Amino acid sequence: QFLELCSRLTEEHPEVIPFLAGRHQKAAGDFLSSAELRNVLSRCLSRVRTRPAKVYVYINELCTVLKAHTLRRKLPLATPPPAAVVPAAETSPPRPPASPGASSPSASSSSPGGSKRQIRYLENLLRVYMGEIRRLQERELDLAELDSEDSSYLQESRLKRKMMRIFERLCQLKRCSSLTGRVIEQRITYRGTRYPEVNRRIERFINRPEVFPDYSDILKVIQKASARHGLGLARRQMENMAQDAFREVGNRLQERRHLDLVYNFGSHLTDQYRPGTDPALVDPELAKRLRKNRTVALTRLDDVISRYAQLQDESEEEERGRKRAARRGKGT
Repeated sequence: QFLELCSRLTEEHPEVIPFLAGRHQKAAGDFLSSAELRNVLSRCLSRVRTRPAKVYVYINELCTVLKAHTLRRKLPLATPPPAAVVPAAETSPPRPPASPGASSPSASSSSPGGSKRQIRYLENLLRVYMGEIRRLQERELDLAELDSEDSSYLQESRLKRKMMRIFERLCQLKRCSSLTGRVIEQRITYRGTRYPEVNRRIERFINRPEVFPDYSDILKVIQKASARHGLGLARRQMENMAQDAFREVGNRLQERRHLDLVYNFGSHLTDQYRPGTDPALVDPELAKRLRKNRTVALTRLDDVISRYAQLQDESEEEERGRKRAARRGKGT
């Protein structure tokens, strides 16, 4: 239907339809049978019917999507011909070695960025994907789609992953940082102990991507720092230090994730929504209940940390007892 409609609207430029057909033939087979292409075609078809004067704009949009899913064919590497034997008399004299201060132009010059055409193409592709994501967010999800591999949520997730890869490639071509300024990207500094070696190791550990440490992780970091730098920390001292560090680090990581969620969570469908004031500000009973719940939550968190620290102490004592018993058995 889309080709038939575009053929009638582009009779003055007959080369457009063969070009579009060529893009279609070069696209990957799995993409041609995907729901993503069907959604793009249906959107372009409805737009052409609504605004036929902009048919070339929508054809270009479809070509951009097809080009992004073109099959990459690797050409076979031709084996180089055998080098001809050159007589020793005809060989050129060896070149004098280059001076240490001189450097080759390729080494001195930084890696070139992408061309303006590449950058424009990727930026246009980002706009196309963004429009498709907005359209998927506006669709209603029925119960029949929950088990479907082509549900609107899964299509939106796949498109967002593609956008992330395109964005990273665009940053490489522009030779700029891919950091977006999100709170989750900010580094957390830790100065909770009086040992700089321990602080550095904990800070390095908690700033790893996708890391949310537990008590045992922090304790292992402190034990390694003590052994590596010869701090001579006692076991009870390291456990108390790990408990304090775990509380502080956990609170700061949780706060960072919460702020990142607050700043980035949402949809364009709710941009016009303006929430009212916090109900707790006008309801003293509700505010009192919330404060009480927070106190209970913090108390239970301390109880959980203390219980698991005690369980770990007991397991370590049992392990040491088994080792002593094994040594006695070997001695007898």
